[in-house]
Amino acid sequence: MSKELSNTIKLKAKELGFSLSGICRAEAMINEGEKLKSWIGKGYNAGMKWFERTIDHRIDPSMVLEGVKSILIFGLNYYQDIQRNNSVTYPKVSKYALGKDYHKVMNEKLTGMSLFLKSIVPDIKVLCYSDTGPLMEKVLAQKSGLGWIGKNTNLINRREGSFFFLGCILTDLELVYDKTESDHCGSCSRCIDACPTNAIVEPYVLDSNKCISYLTIEYRGDELPKELNNKFDGWIFGCDICQDVCPWNRFSKQTSEPAFIYSPEFEINPEELSKLTEDEFKEKFQYSPIKRAKHKGLMRNLKFVSRD
Repeated sequence: MSKELSNTIKLKAKELGFSLSGICRAEAMINEGEKLKSWIGKGYNAGMKWFERTIDHRIDPSMVLEGVKSILIFGLNYYQDIQRNNSVTYPKVSKYALGKDYHKVMNEKLTGMSLFLKSIVPDIKVLCYSDTGPLMEKVLAQKSGLGWIGKNTNLINRREGSFFFLGCILTDLELVYDKTESDHCGSCSRCIDACPTNAIVEPYVLDSNKCISYLTIEYRGDELPKELNNKFDGWIFGCDICQDVCPWNRFSKQTSEPAFIYSPEFEINPEELSKLTEDEFKEKFQYSPIKRAKHKGLMRNLKFVSRD
């Protein structure tokens, strides 16, 4: 039953539009937890204090769902081959934010999978998360065979590259587990060399205090760090540099998810953007991940790159 159900889950994942799927055993991740504690201890989580508050849950999935035995991990491709304006002052947005907010898209697919599982085994426990739960998603994804955590700290898949979202389902089902993926970065250091703010302080270690993605999305300060002047290369929401230079992303394929395709309604025009009122911002980006930065943050970011 476990083997048959595990195979059925992966077939259903394809039907739902997931590009990757894997299963790992739910167990405490002691070694990975020590690395996480060290990362937090050095202050590399910057203003993301939720890592500190939920560290025990991230290490031990049984604290997230009592009786959990298996964790299903799914990847959802968002890659688009787009032509950017290469000016260092022209506002750029990460590929993941070109279309609609992925949380809703991913949650709908995870809910579909959960209902499918319950239709087969009605009395099981299931709990879904899409980048919102106290889990080490990338660690779990590597344990599920979806890829490895690269030197830029993104999950990389040999066939898909790294432009995909992760979603998880915790369950008390006993299933067949996939083999942990090994590291395939080798001696490559392109991501480290390309980062304009030197945020990748050493292979596999990211200092969020210097990361353009963190600073343009999560950081709530009134001003961006002055020492990073002329180093944002036009990015006002997220940053794709360390992924764009990764050799494994030559295998990236155009997303088949309609919600992620670039939408003119979210077009970034610097002149129009700078004149947006807060209400206009909320209306324009209500279905976009860009709303995460808030009006104040996006105006701050735009001003910062405009003077580069």
